[in-house]
Amino acid sequence: MHSLDPLDLRLNIESTAGSQPALWGLRPHQLHDLFWEDHGIQVVRPANRLELTDGLFLLLPRFVVVHVERHRIIELIRRHRSGRFSVLSGRPKNGYEEWVITDSSNRFVRFERSYPERQSTQFVVTDDRAAARLWQQAEDSRSGHESLNEYAPHQNHVETGISAFVYDARVPRQIKQGVHDLMSDWRKPGQTIDRIAEVAEDVWADSESTVDPAAKIAGRVWVGVGRHLNHENSVRGPAVLWDDPQARPVQTRLVRLKVPANLESNNTSKPRRLKASSPTGKRAFDIVAAVVGLAFSLPIYPFILLAIWLEDGRPFFFGHRRETSGGREFWCWKLRSMRRDADRIKTELQSENEVDGPQFFMENDPRLTRVGRYLRKSKLDELPQFFNVLMGHMSFVGPRPSPFVENQYCPTWRETRLSVRPGITGLWQLKRTREAGCDFQEWIKYDIEYVENVSWRLDLWILWNTILKILRELF
Repeated sequence: MHSLDPLDLRLNIESTAGSQPALWGLRPHQLHDLFWEDHGIQVVRPANRLELTDGLFLLLPRFVVVHVERHRIIELIRRHRSGRFSVLSGRPKNGYEEWVITDSSNRFVRFERSYPERQSTQFVVTDDRAAARLWQQAEDSRSGHESLNEYAPHQNHVETGISAFVYDARVPRQIKQGVHDLMSDWRKPGQTIDRIAEVAEDVWADSESTVDPAAKIAGRVWVGVGRHLNHENSVRGPAVLWDDPQARPVQTRLVRLKVPANLESNNTSKPRRLKASSPTGKRAFDIVAAVVGLAFSLPIYPFILLAIWLEDGRPFFFGHRRETSGGREFWCWKLRSMRRDADRIKTELQSENEVDGPQFFMENDPRLTRVGRYLRKSKLDELPQFFNVLMGHMSFVGPRPSPFVENQYCPTWRETRLSVRPGITGLWQLKRTREAGCDFQEWIKYDIEYVENVSWRLDLWILWNTILKILRELF
C-alpha cells in the first residue's frame, strides 16, 4: 500500500524544481492572508496595492507568515486606545532544520541538520488606517518601520511580549511548519474558499482533485489541485498535499470570501434603508413597551438583587460600553450574572472559546454564578435594558449590541448594523446554530437580513418566538 504522510509535503515542495508551492491555487502567504481576512484582520505588506478597509490591520514584511493566537491581537487593540499600534516580535519555531539524504536508489545515507541564525522579525498590529497605508506605501519593512516612527510619537508604540512564530514563505521547510500551524487554527477553510469542500471529517479537497472514500485517511488533511487518492493510498495527518505543478489553476482569483451576497457590494455603498417600517412608529412602540416592561419588572428587582448579594455580594449591575446607531457609544446594563473576577478568568479561558469571530462563548461558562445561570436562562439579566430602550440607546428588536472592537471586523456589515438601534433580542439570537466555525458568518448574515427586511410583522415574529424560546428553555 502506498502511504502518503507529512513527509510528502517535503517531496512535493522539492518536485516543484525550485518554484514556490501552491495549495488550491494560492501561494502559502496568500493562504495565510485569507485566513486572517476570514477572521476580520487585514494583512498589509509593503509595496502592495491591496485596497485597505477600515478595521484591524496586521502589518507584515513581504512573504512572512506569522502564527499568533487571534484573541491576543484582539486584546491588544482592546487594551490600547484607538490610533496606537503594537509592535510584536516573532522567531522561527524550531532551532534547527533537519532532513534525510538518500542516494540515487533512494536508500538512506545520513541525516543532515542546519542551525540557522535565530533572528527575530518585527511586525505591527493596529487599527489605524493611516498607519497601515504608510506601511503599504513603503518599499520594504525597514522603511515601513521608519515611516511609522515618523508618523506617530514614540508613546504610541507598544512593545509586547506575546509569543509569535514567523516563517519565510519562500523557504520550503519553513512553509511546512507554517502551513501546519495554520491548519491547527483554520478548522473550516471551505467557508472562505469556494473551490474546496470537506469530503470527509477534517479532509478538505479541491474540486479538481479526487478522494476515494476507501482511501485510508487519519487526521486533518488538505488535498490540493490535481491530487488523486485511491483505495491504495493512506494519509496520516496533519498533512498537506500541495497542488500538482502540472494541474494548478492558471488564476488564483478563483478564491473569494464566502460572505452573504449583501456584503459583496462596494464598501463605499450606503446600507439599504428600512422598508415597510416607520422609525417613528418603531420608537413609539419601544417607549410604550419599555414603560410597561418596567412597571411589571421593577417589583421583582429586590428579590433578584438579594439573591445576587447573598451569593456573591455587590455590585448588582454590570455595564459595558456598546455602540448604537451611527456608532455612538452608550452603557449597556445588565443584572450581574458572573463572578466579580470574570474578566481575569476570561483571559485564562480564551483557548476554550467555542465560537469563531470576535465573540467569546462557552456553553458551560465557569464564570457564571448559580443565580447568574438562572438569570441568563430566563433572560432576567437583561431587564435593565428596558432603561436603555427608554433612553433611546436600544430597541426591543434589532442587531445584538456590540462594542467598538467587535464592530471593526467587517466594514460593510458594521455600517449596515449601525444604521439601526441594537435590540434586546433579534434574528441572530433566534436562528444561530452555534455550529463550529459558523457563528461569525451567521451573525453577519442574520444582522443584514434583519436590517434589509425589517417590518412590523418581522419584529412581532421575533418578539413572539423569543418568548416561546424562553418558555421552552425554562419548562
